[in-house]
Amino acid sequence: MSSKLIITIARQYGSGGREIGERLAELLGIPLYDKELIKESATRGELDEGVLKRADESAANSLLYTLAMGSNVLGTTMSFGYKMPLNDKLFILQSEVIKEYAEAGSCVIIGRCADYVLRDEKNVLRLFIYGDLDHRRARVAERHPEVKPNQIIDVINKTDKRRASYYNFYTGNKWGKYDNYDLAVNSSTLGIDGTAEMIAAVARVLMEK
Repeated sequence: MSSKLIITIARQYGSGGREIGERLAELLGIPLYDKELIKESATRGELDEGVLKRADESAANSLLYTLAMGSNVLGTTMSFGYKMPLNDKLFILQSEVIKEYAEAGSCVIIGRCADYVLRDEKNVLRLFIYGDLDHRRARVAERHPEVKPNQIIDVINKTDKRRASYYNFYTGNKWGKYDNYDLAVNSSTLGIDGTAEMIAAVARVLMEK
């Protein structure tokens, strides 16, 4: 494999997107970045990591800030007078980290609008992982037994709504819209391992070009 490839993964809740990313990174022998982005962002911004975890992938609720900065904040700095919301500080810090990791070599990046952050990069495979609702409900029930069965669908819908709001807010694009991605894959068809192996095959073709 001679060419660098950055793989970004946006995912519906319960689709197994993160697990697919982990398996994909293993198959290709490249690093995966997810929660590490928060830790590195906290260090750079001299911010509390626990606070940033609560703000992670949540859009800011500042109307004044939205009006002041337009549809997205990518490319801005934190050196102006207006007190930037924590969510926006985190987004900008994570965007800087994502770009540096992408520059360093092949990797898999989970969420955080990475497909948009790296929109000007050539060697990026942008994925959206979704799944059938029954499969997603079963995965959430298995992974989170503390959630009552009659609450699972509500948790799924609210989590997806939060992810969509975050993506739409910071990018000006629509989360899950097919033409924002190179591949949209239903993980219910092949399962976690099968989906990861299929994507790995595509990635190898791209890395060998």
